[in-house]
Formats: sequence, C-alpha cells, structure tokens
Amino acid sequence: MNTNPGGGEEFGQRQTQGPIVPKTAAEALRPEAGTPPPSKRSRASRSQVVVFLNFFLSVVILAVLAAGAALYFGMQAFVEPGPSANGDTFLVKPNTGVQEIADQLERRGLVSDARVFRLGVRATGNDSALKAGEYAIKPRASMRDIMELLKSGKSVMYSLTIPEGLTVEQALQRVADQEALTGDMPAATPPEGSIATDTLRFTRGATRQQMIDKLVADQKKLVDDVWEHRAPDLPIANMEDFVILASIVEKETGRGDERSRVAAVFLNRLAKGMRLQSDPTIIYGLFGGKGKPADRPIYQSDIEKQTPYNTYLIKGLPPTPIANPGRAALEAVANPSKTGDLYFVADGNGGHVFAATLEEHNQNVARYRAMQKKQEDAAAKASGQTTAPAAPDGGDGGENGDAGGDAAQ
Repeated sequence: MNTNPGGGEEFGQRQTQGPIVPKTAAEALRPEAGTPPPSKRSRASRSQVVVFLNFFLSVVILAVLAAGAALYFGMQAFVEPGPSANGDTFLVKPNTGVQEIADQLERRGLVSDARVFRLGVRATGNDSALKAGEYAIKPRASMRDIMELLKSGKSVMYSLTIPEGLTVEQALQRVADQEALTGDMPAATPPEGSIATDTLRFTRGATRQQMIDKLVADQKKLVDDVWEHRAPDLPIANMEDFVILASIVEKETGRGDERSRVAAVFLNRLAKGMRLQSDPTIIYGLFGGKGKPADRPIYQSDIEKQTPYNTYLIKGLPPTPIANPGRAALEAVANPSKTGDLYFVADGNGGHVFAATLEEHNQNVARYRAMQKKQEDAAAKASGQTTAPAAPDGGDGGENGDAGGDAAQ
C-alpha cells in the first residue's frame, strides 16, 4: 500500500476510506451527479384559499394593532384635561341620546372629539346612565369627568325667594321674572295671603306653574299647622281672619322681638271694638297688590279716603289679607303677648314703643316727633338748608287714638 509522506492527496484523486474499487473506463469517464434542484411547490401551497388566508391573517393582525393603538390613544384623550379653559354650564334635555350630547359638547368646546366621548361612554357601559339636567362643567374637565358629572345628576340649582310681606301680585312677578323657569303664568291669580314666603330650590326646566302650586300648598300647610297650635283664648273667629291679621302684623314690623306684642295690640283693640288704625291697610286700599311706589309718601288726606281696607275708617278687619304673612307673623298672632297695650309708635330706631293708655301713647308720639325734628335739623344744618315744619301725625288722639301713631309722613 502506497503512502504519501507529505500527508496530502495525489493530484486528481480523492481520499477515501476503505478499499479502492477499480472503475471501468466508461465509468471513469461518466460525470458525477451534482446537487439536486429544489423540489417543486405542492399543489396545496399554491392554493388560492391558502393565499387568501395568509392575506386575511395579515390584515387581521394589522387591524388588531391599529385598534389597539386607537384604543390606547382614545383612552388617553378620554382622561386628559379638556379644551375649555373657563368651563361652562351645559344643559341635557330629557330623552337626549349620547351621540347628540357628544356633538353638543364638541360644538361648545367642552370636549375635543365627540367620537371619543361617545365611544368612551359606551365602552364604560354608561350610554344609558347620563341624566337630564343642567351641569356646571369645570375648567379643563376631562371627558371622563364630564361623563361622571352627567351620570351623577347633580344639576345646577337655582333659587326663587319670596320675602315676607310681598303681595301675591309682587310674588308672582318674581316667579315670572325667573329666567330658569319655563312655561306660562297661570291664568287665575291665587288669593291674597296664600303664597308661602320661602326660598325654593329648583333645576332649570321646572315650570312656573309648579313653583306657584308648591308655594300655595306650602302656605296652606303652614297656616293649618300654626292655627292648630293657637292659644285657646284667641279672639279670632276663623282661619281667614287669622291670616288677615297676620298679614297686617307682617307689614307693621320686621322686628322678631316685637311681633307678638304688635299682634297683642291689634287683638286687644279688636276685643274692645276699637278701630285697628293700621297704616299698611291704608296703603293696600290705595295701591292694591302692586304696592306703594317707593317715592310716594302717605299724606294726611290718605287717611280720610274711603276704601274697604282703610282701618282708620272701617271697624274690624279688612276683607282680605294685605300681604303674604310668614311663619313668624302667623305664630305671633296665634300666640300673642299677654299685655294690655293698645297703642304703639315708632321709636326712630327701627322698632316701636308701646302704651296701654292714650295719655302714655301721646307722650310717646311727642317724643318721636321731637326726635324726628332733631334729626331733620341736624341734617339740614349739615347741608346748609332750613327745614319745613313737620307734617301732622295721622292720629289725633281722638276717641280711640292711633294704633300706629305715624301714618302721615
């Protein structure tokens, strides 16, 4: 066996293992097989169904990725601060759908994209949870914040206040002027004295009729309750007279510490058959439910004008209340002070002084006039003017005297 000392192969020969098998001349000249070509694609791999499925799968993957990106950025937009720098109020009318709400929010500049708001509301399962009402949208409120607010139903609340002592006509004018209310005023005017003096809270869209109905119902309940707890010896024949006298007390004084004493004066005068001689009744007889103009004084001649309400001329109570009395005035009449007072006159400091006799009353009137004159002189001195003589007082100290004592101003 020959060996190659260099450890290499002889030129043209390959190193093989095992015995060398001699080839014939034809075999030696025959070319050896090369690398075989790749096999042809199967019929299945070339099927149009497979091609479509591959394409469809690619589209689905892209769509999922796009949807995920859209969802991510949409949720970011849903919770990020909104575009409104100042905020605003926003009204949702009954039976308004999410799409319309979203469109209105975008038009008002309260959300940046109505579609994002709509999809966000629906994605959180709140598309039927938004409530009608008027809402105060805070500055930079996010879409989520707005959604939660509309879900809460916490609408903007408005107030309607009817102060004590207004007439029904004046009270109804306040109802008519409240722009947050809707609907027409009722054709029939409630009776004088039948409107509650209260503050009602309501949301935009409440009707004027609803407000008036509630005020009338509340006043009836109040009058019934106070009348039920009246003093047993009260010299008032019925509930109607009770409200009439309470309305006079309401107009005579705004001081809570003297209402029951004013009520006692009028009740004592009624018991003795004396005229009430109340200035507010003169005013109502002259001007009715509209009330006296602020710049119109009460003249001596007004006391002598015959009206059904002029208690300087008529005996007993006027035919109707002259205002809407509040709880304090009603309770003062229902449970008056136990005094023998028959007169009172202004003290010049917002209150009144009381007297049981005409003599004492006249002294109080004289002191009041002197105080008035002193105040007028001081004001005139400060302005460099002279004062005219004071107008005569309404009560002349005659047969019954003047309960109020300050009718002429």
